Amino acid sequence: MSKKISVIVAAFFSLMVLFFGATNVDAARMDMVDVSNHNGDMTVANFQDMHNNYGVKAAVTKISEGTTYKDAYAANNIKTAQAAGLFIHGYHYAHYSNVSEAIAEANFAAQTAKADGLPSGSVLVTDVESTEQQHNDPGLNTQSNIAFINQVAKYGYRSDIYTMGSWVDTVMQVKKGWIAAYPSDATDQYWYPSSHGWQWTSHYEFDGSYGYFDVSQLYDNYFTSYQAPQTVSLDNTNNQTNNSSNTTNNAVSSKGVINFQNANGSYVPLVAIQGNSTKTITNRALANNTPWATDQTKTIDGVTYHRVATNEWVDAKYII
Repeated sequence: MSKKISVIVAAFFSLMVLFFGATNVDAARMDMVDVSNHNGDMTVANFQDMHNNYGVKAAVTKISEGTTYKDAYAANNIKTAQAAGLFIHGYHYAHYSNVSEAIAEANFAAQTAKADGLPSGSVLVTDVESTEQQHNDPGLNTQSNIAFINQVAKYGYRSDIYTMGSWVDTVMQVKKGWIAAYPSDATDQYWYPSSHGWQWTSHYEFDGSYGYFDVSQLYDNYFTSYQAPQTVSLDNTNNQTNNSSNTTNNAVSSKGVINFQNANGSYVPLVAIQGNSTKTITNRALANNTPWATDQTKTIDGVTYHRVATNEWVDAKYII
């Protein structure tokens, strides 16, 4: 009888785990987790559990915000993540709206990261999602992000742009980036595969760790390595990406900045070029009357297209 009761109890708790853990079962890969003061002091055991039982390889801890806020938990999280064998990086919540403000915030973020013990060659992400950027000129946002990236490089840190998917190439230009977008079911999904990583949830719960966690799927080794930083320019906006990998062989170099406007719509459509044909990109577009850097043109069936990002092109008819 006791054996039968044990079987029934075990089955009951198995069903309870399946029911209450359903949101965590539907998952893309859990390559990277980001933490902040909302998760308290993370222990070595917390990070080891994430690594051993969930496959987490890297962690990103909040370092700073604006030019005054320092996350009091960052130094501990850096130390314990390293002790657990994870690659550790940091992020700065940006409030800047121009180049001079971006440089000031970059100095503050990098100096704080140094004091907290963030190792050289780590990524010090600029988290760009505030109202200051939302209502700002996209070209100025792009230039400000470049200034942040180049400034933290002087301290020995690489950088990346974290933002939401709806902002990519609309509120600012993003060539690679770490992109956030949350589907209802992320099982076997691979959104934004040309980015460094895709953050697919902000509400993951790990056994033994406090609070909710943002979890990301990575597509390259940018966050699973330590590398020497390099500066970037408008022609190569984000993180030294090789822009030639998805372009056609007969594209013509044509560097410059062009303004685009769709007189018949609220946004300018983008296309991807595949061989000698084009395919409309449905999850991204350009904001009307915004400047974009272009480095190549290609003509297909008599229509000339200007490249504004990796395999993202705009019909020349939208130039103003």
